[in-house]
Amino acid sequence: MHDTTDKPTPAGTHDHTHDHTHAAGDVLGQGLSSPRNRRLLAGRGRYVADLPFPASLHAAFLRSPWGHARIVSIDVEAARAMPGVEAVLTGTDIARICKGYRGATAAFPDLRAPLQHPLALNTAMWHGEPVVVVIADSRARAEDACARVVVVWDEQPALTDPQAALAAPPIHADLTSNLVLHLDQQSGQPDTVFATAAHVVACEFGFNRHTGVPLETRGLVAEFEPNERRLTVHLSHQCPHQMQEEYAHLLGLEAHRVRVICPDVGGAFGIKQQLYGDELAVCAAAVLLGCTVRFIADRNESMLSDIQAREHRVAGKLAVDADGKLLAFQVQDLYAIGPYSQYPRSSLGEPRAIMGLCGAPYRFDAFAASADIVFQNKGMAGHYRGVGHPLACAVTEALIDEAARACGIDPVEMRRRNFLQPSDFPHVAPTGTRFERLAFTQSLAALERDVDLPALRESIASARASGRIQGLGIAAFVEQTSRGPWFYGQGEQAVSSRDGCTLRLEPSGNFRCISSVTEQGQGTEMGVRQVVAHGLGVAPDRVDVLTGDTAVTSHGGGTWGSRGMAIGGQAAFDAALALRKEILELAAILLKTDAGMLDIRNESIVNVNDGAPRLALRALAEAAHFRPYEFGGLQPQLVASTTYGPLKQPFRCGTGIQLSHIDVDPGTGQIRLLRHIVVHEAGRVVNPVLVNEQVRGGVAQGLGAALMEECAYDARGRSLASSLASYDMPMAADLPDIELIHADGPAFTDDGLGIVGVGEAGTVGAAAAVMNALNDALASAGGGRVYTLPLTPERVLRALGAL
Repeated sequence: MHDTTDKPTPAGTHDHTHDHTHAAGDVLGQGLSSPRNRRLLAGRGRYVADLPFPASLHAAFLRSPWGHARIVSIDVEAARAMPGVEAVLTGTDIARICKGYRGATAAFPDLRAPLQHPLALNTAMWHGEPVVVVIADSRARAEDACARVVVVWDEQPALTDPQAALAAPPIHADLTSNLVLHLDQQSGQPDTVFATAAHVVACEFGFNRHTGVPLETRGLVAEFEPNERRLTVHLSHQCPHQMQEEYAHLLGLEAHRVRVICPDVGGAFGIKQQLYGDELAVCAAAVLLGCTVRFIADRNESMLSDIQAREHRVAGKLAVDADGKLLAFQVQDLYAIGPYSQYPRSSLGEPRAIMGLCGAPYRFDAFAASADIVFQNKGMAGHYRGVGHPLACAVTEALIDEAARACGIDPVEMRRRNFLQPSDFPHVAPTGTRFERLAFTQSLAALERDVDLPALRESIASARASGRIQGLGIAAFVEQTSRGPWFYGQGEQAVSSRDGCTLRLEPSGNFRCISSVTEQGQGTEMGVRQVVAHGLGVAPDRVDVLTGDTAVTSHGGGTWGSRGMAIGGQAAFDAALALRKEILELAAILLKTDAGMLDIRNESIVNVNDGAPRLALRALAEAAHFRPYEFGGLQPQLVASTTYGPLKQPFRCGTGIQLSHIDVDPGTGQIRLLRHIVVHEAGRVVNPVLVNEQVRGGVAQGLGAALMEECAYDARGRSLASSLASYDMPMAADLPDIELIHADGPAFTDDGLGIVGVGEAGTVGAAAAVMNALNDALASAGGGRVYTLPLTPERVLRALGAL
């Protein structure tokens, strides 16, 4: 592997990521643009809605208008009689060929997971739950027929408040309560520590629901060939192999006869990594009718039915000694997941992250935590970008700030005194989470190197003296990435932690790379291209990458949990090294030399010592493909297939610090973001441009969660955020220029490229930094605190005593 040297950052940018100069063929660390981007910018994307299936039928859904209602009767005769209608299917019709499913996990056998069906059978449990699907020759006719379906409803009380749901009668008749699962853990002696600590601070946190809102809504085209019992699904999704397994299992098909193809996917953010009942119903309809059925969700359907996340009420406490040393954390979490546990992954990710990552950046001695997960009558809740990490960060960092105030210590100094040190690793936290490496001292040093914190504080003090309300907030964060097989494996869930790559040399002398990771706009394909080019020693434009097709690629996990490059990239790199070895061995036969005396550089096989060209790659490829007799009886393969998954550790961690500088309007309660800085450490950086924009995109979503995004419901369980007119999202004008600083972390001790995922890092720390900045500003104005997200103007004004 070639050495790299630092190159100065170009003037006029806010990125402080270290770039590199490279030897020939070494492209790691270069901010290259993907050819895919040029195609998409030219309007030549092929999303599911663009796929030409002129003979396909169209699906439309009648969805529940109530938060909770019993289905007394359904009359579909008028709908069936309408022109162009091929079928009107109820939950009973679909259930004849489709199994029910439970969002359970063997890792937590006490989790209560009621049976789910693609369409509601007897009771609709949330506003937007699909009840009837109409299949017609156009979407318009299908929607018109939906309007002719007559459903007699018996509205039931809707549970919308998580605390009330614990005591209310169960919404599922076969259960004794609405408690899904109770989790509890403890280490050290937290009761004793809290009773004797010099200072104990406590906060009550409220986190409200939000969702991913990708530019491309969910959609699919399901083709069924009845004579072969073969199903092909073109799907906007993150995990094609997972869905191959689930569709085969639930529809009673052989898995090898189910093919899932994910074409261009316009954003996902975690909400396209699970099974949706409406999508499964479309597949079932295709099987029942023996035809091709298309469904593209409109924005209203997406807002009602896409996975939502992060409805938590958390009570947090922190004990410190007189010098500000952290002693113990305590968290009590109440988490509302909607009426079911999401399938197939379950809905445990968020509370497990809160309990496992509380206090992660710091040294402390004792820990106590509990979580109550409850059913309610709101949309399905599950995994969304960060999966609980932002909540653990917000709870931890707010408590750190409160403890700093109690001790009279500067918040930055408070963190410096308590950060885990390089000598602490590997470290098992009191939460039970093992960390192989974290880089907080390095991140803080990078922040203080590149940002004049004293000058920033002086500017804020000057603004306050002139009557303005400004604040500065800081938050240290951990992002768990590239998760290993233990949780889903022990849960007996068909979710792969591995990915594979097949790489082959074509007769043209170019390379075809077939990877099981997927692309949703984050740049994974370009990263894989660069890793392969690096391993082979060729230019990236000589490598063509194909992803997203279960009939072609190795079985793999796809893209979720910031794993695309750390796992899929490693598999691609291993394949490149294996194929490079064979190419050099074949060249050595033709050139009558030793393979160790040769190297690959761009288009040629060269002398390793002086770089003199000896043989064109194309010439070698043509000989191996068309004149294999020239290799003395050796059978040229020209292909390498590898798989890779973490086996040495359950995850890798990216770390960093976010800083937010805000201004508060005392008349309106509006928060204006003046400056937002991210210090980030992510191991080896393959493409700094892609890394930077992934972090920036994550920060934008985290700031949206901090300030405005909320999936609100009324008391009857009806969504109040059923369109983008009623669900606020940050626009470019709402955001400051997000400044990035790259910190160098400790080296990895395991094998491989040392890549850490970055897809969720920006989201993890953003809201915590803004919340701390707001409370710093409010404290300077003599106001109260706000620990409920989003930080709306109303909540700010109440804290200021203006309401």
